[in-house]
Amino acid sequence: MENMKRVLSYVRRATDDYCMIEDGDKIAVGVSAGKDSLTLLCAMAYLRRFYPKKFSLIAITIDMGFEPRQDFTPIRELCERLDVEYHVVPTEIFKIIFDVRKESNPCSLCAKMRRGALHTAAKELGCTSVALGHHFDDVVETFMLNLFFEGRLGCFSPVTYLSRVGIKLIRPMLYMPERDVAEFSKKNELPVIPSPCPADKNTQREEMKQLLRSLERENKGLRYRIFGAITRGEIDGFRQFGRMEGIKNYQNEDADASDKPEVNDEN
Repeated sequence: MENMKRVLSYVRRATDDYCMIEDGDKIAVGVSAGKDSLTLLCAMAYLRRFYPKKFSLIAITIDMGFEPRQDFTPIRELCERLDVEYHVVPTEIFKIIFDVRKESNPCSLCAKMRRGALHTAAKELGCTSVALGHHFDDVVETFMLNLFFEGRLGCFSPVTYLSRVGIKLIRPMLYMPERDVAEFSKKNELPVIPSPCPADKNTQREEMKQLLRSLERENKGLRYRIFGAITRGEIDGFRQFGRMEGIKNYQNEDADASDKPEVNDEN
C-alpha cells in the first residue's frame, strides 16, 4: 500500500509511547467505514506483521440500522485481503434516535449507543482491546470543543481502561494529521462508505474544524501548539515525548495548507 511507511511511523510511535499493546492482546478495530477507521485497520494489519509484542486482530462494524441497509461488502473484501476477521453487528440505533426519541441533538446519544454496542461486541468476541481511529486533528478539536462548550480542559485519553466491561480503548493514530489520513485513503482507494446520517456535517465538531482552519490561516501551526499544550499539561493521560518530528513537519507544512484540498470527516 502507498504511504504505509509514513502511516506506520505515526502509529508505531504512539503505540510505543503509550504502551498500547501487550503480548497476546486481541484487538478489535472499530470500523465505521470512514477514512479514519479504514486507515487504522490497514495500519494495524501491517503493524501486526512485525510488532515485537504479538497480537491478533479483528474488525467490527456497528450497523446503525439506516434504511435502506448499508452494504458493507467492500469492507469485508478489504478485510479478506488484509487477513482480518470481520464482524457486522446489526442494531436499531437510527430508529431509536430519530423515530422513537426524535432527538433534536442526536450526536451525543448516538455516539454513546454506538460505543456501547462496539464494546459489548468486542467483549463477546474475546477481545482485550478496542482500537479507535481518532487522529491528531481529533485531539485538538475535542479539546477545543470541551473548552468552548463545556468550559473545561479535557480530551479523550490515548489509553482508557473500561473496568465495567474489561476492555482497553487505544487510539494508535493520535499523532497522525488528518491530511495524511485523507491522502492515504485516497491513494489506496479505500472503500469509504459515505454516512447516510441526516446530521452528518451539521455538528459542533464541523463548526470547530472550520473555525480552527480559519484561525490557522493567520496563526500558522496553531493546532500543533494546542496539541503541545495538551501534552505539556498532561491532560487526560497525554504526555510530552521528545520524538515529535512528524508533527513538527505538519506544523511547517501548514503554511501551504490553504492551497491544498480540504479533507472529509470520519463517518
